[in-house]
Amino acid sequence: MSEKSGIVILGIFAADTAYQAKRLPHIGETLMGSGFTLGPGGKGSNQAIAAAKAGGKVTFISRVGNDPFGAMALSAYAEAGVKANVMKMDGVSSGAAFIFVDEVSGDNAIIVAPGAAGLIGIEDVDANRAEIESAAIFMTQLEQPLEAAIHGLSIAKRAGATTIFNPAPARTIPDSIYALCDFIVPNEVEAAELVGHAIETDEQAGAAARTLVDRGARAVIITLGARGAYYHAGGQSEFVPAFRAGNVVDTTGAGDAFLGGFATAISEGYAPIEAIRFGCATAAIAVTRPGTAPAMPSRSEIDALLRSS
Repeated sequence: MSEKSGIVILGIFAADTAYQAKRLPHIGETLMGSGFTLGPGGKGSNQAIAAAKAGGKVTFISRVGNDPFGAMALSAYAEAGVKANVMKMDGVSSGAAFIFVDEVSGDNAIIVAPGAAGLIGIEDVDANRAEIESAAIFMTQLEQPLEAAIHGLSIAKRAGATTIFNPAPARTIPDSIYALCDFIVPNEVEAAELVGHAIETDEQAGAAARTLVDRGARAVIITLGARGAYYHAGGQSEFVPAFRAGNVVDTTGAGDAFLGGFATAISEGYAPIEAIRFGCATAAIAVTRPGTAPAMPSRSEIDALLRSS
């Protein structure tokens, strides 16, 4: 068997419509915003573009509508160097997301309508079985139907690929999924949902990570925003601090930037802690720019930040 290579990502595309304002409006209220951007988004799509721009060889599995947003997606993949195994569907719109961005802090709140990508199923995974089985890395999330994610993780795990599962957005998942995860990577909100307690301190992050390993995950990374990330696997636990690359403008897609960078580093043979540092550097640069996919940094930018830190 030839040596495994590349990263295969299953997930959704959604056109991000991002609005900057002082706060969210109340029901029945209209607020004046201070900025707007429209661009490619969706967790899996963002992760694919981030990984490719970081130097990874990436294949993305998804569905889009045969509409202007779908054309936007395919253009973004071509520009980033992502191989798009993406079904175009007539009569169904591409996914879209409403994103509120706090104009002061850069924090965000998001509503996603997956559109065509909400129809991703086991058949999409089976159509890409050969690529998943030959990949070094398989990564997925929970914006597309759960059964497709589980099927992809199962195929990848049996084939010996390294599996990365981002349980986002937060939802109940079956315990059987943990054994399919070489790395499970929730943020603190998603980890709290999984374990049933708050993740506000390093001690709570450690307790949550141990719980997820006890359930069967091989390794756990809990991303903690501006604080960095917490890693736990077997007998090793380590807190990896965040980088600072400039003023924070927009935190939308920060977790996706981290995961894209992390997956690329793991695919290149980095040890987990060094791959987490690579992911943290990727995210640190992304949050200094507006938008999601357009904010993802190049490999040269990531390497420069790592050298300077």
